[in-house]
Amino acid sequence: MAGGFAKDGAVQDQIDASIDDAVGQIRRRMPKGRVSLATCHECGEPIPEARRRAVPGVQMCVECQAIVDGKQTIQVGYNRRGSKGSQLR
Repeated sequence: MAGGFAKDGAVQDQIDASIDDAVGQIRRRMPKGRVSLATCHECGEPIPEARRRAVPGVQMCVECQAIVDGKQTIQVGYNRRGSKGSQLR
């Protein structure tokens, strides 16, 4: 049940849109169009065949990728899809 100016299901629409944004951001960071390397670009260790098949275009081993991912932050931003009622509270 929605209140104010919001339609029914507005909260779920907002949750779905936030998830879609996060998934899209992750997909944009994935390597595209590159050949997977046999050795890590950072440390030179071999990249397992299973990882190269699972992540096309992989350039780093799991350990180095975890370090890089740990340094990156996902920006949450503000609620741009909020209903008029939620903005007035």
